[in-house]
Amino acid sequence: MKNLLDKVNKKYIITLTVCIVAALLFGALLMLVTGFNPIEGYSAMIYGALGNARLIGNTIEKAMSLCLLGLATAIGARGGLFNVGGEGQLFFGALVSTMIGLTFSDLPAIIVIPIAFIGAVVVGGFYAWIPAMLKVKLGVSEVITTIMLNTVAIKVCTYLVNGPWVASTMATTKGTDYLPDTLRFADIIKSSNLSTGFFAGAVVVFMVWYVMNMTSQGLQMKVTGENRRFAIFSGLPADKIMVASMVASGAICGFVGMLLVYGYQGHMTDGVSNEFYFDGLLVAMIMNYNPVGIIIMSFFFAILSTGSTMMDMTVGISAQLYDIIFSVIIFLMAAQSGFTHWYTARKTKKLAAMANTGKEA
Repeated sequence: MKNLLDKVNKKYIITLTVCIVAALLFGALLMLVTGFNPIEGYSAMIYGALGNARLIGNTIEKAMSLCLLGLATAIGARGGLFNVGGEGQLFFGALVSTMIGLTFSDLPAIIVIPIAFIGAVVVGGFYAWIPAMLKVKLGVSEVITTIMLNTVAIKVCTYLVNGPWVASTMATTKGTDYLPDTLRFADIIKSSNLSTGFFAGAVVVFMVWYVMNMTSQGLQMKVTGENRRFAIFSGLPADKIMVASMVASGAICGFVGMLLVYGYQGHMTDGVSNEFYFDGLLVAMIMNYNPVGIIIMSFFFAILSTGSTMMDMTVGISAQLYDIIFSVIIFLMAAQSGFTHWYTARKTKKLAAMANTGKEA
């Protein structure tokens, strides 16, 4: 069994590597066609992500956000529910934690930050609990409900931060007032986006990995996610497991919202996420919801994302190239998966036909 798993994992890694190389070659071809030097372009991208301490800090911060959001998707999927609503859960987590910080700004950070953390994970978890309950009780698709709830959350937060809760000072044109410096996470690398919130994120990453891979709860989630009916026949509380995994997913998204506003952003805006969740979701899907794979791939895509900005500024190649490469990798992985299923089904059908012919003879 172990040898079989090793072969499957090795085959998947090889396939993924081929898809990534193909996507990068496609990006190089696109640069050539549009009159740019691919070597110069990719060199600028690498420098923009890893060229100095500040840029490395930005890349690590981006990787942490992608990793946490990818793991949020993975833990929901492990329990059998596909959380597309992480963006909305992130928004509400960011909003609630910001308002807690601004409301209790006179209190010590050691009191405010834990309260903000609790507020962010509770609101994120609750917002994921709604579609989970609709799924297990009424059979309503969680994909549809989470997409709709995304829109509600983003619109509500946008109205509040640009309307009733807009900054009271003229220094800020959009969003809420900035949190006091005493409440914000300190920089790890000066002038970079990387703050001490990274360590809190690392703890959550370890906890998610540990629960998914090293505990009986993780195994129960896996059984439920792969076959809910079998889980019920086995005596597992399948509905509770599904809801719990979805709530955990939403709680992590809310936590990421807090990390962003208490970190380098410093306040809540209508662009607090910049659609980070969907990048994290795609990273999780590419890596088949494998926690270790998500961690590694998050860093790779963080290099592409942060480096593409420098590439745009220095060479003139649009940062949209990052989205193109990302999309090509996803397309190739999906095409490969579809082809594999088709080929396996065709081969099985052929073998079955040969077996029937042998019996008739």
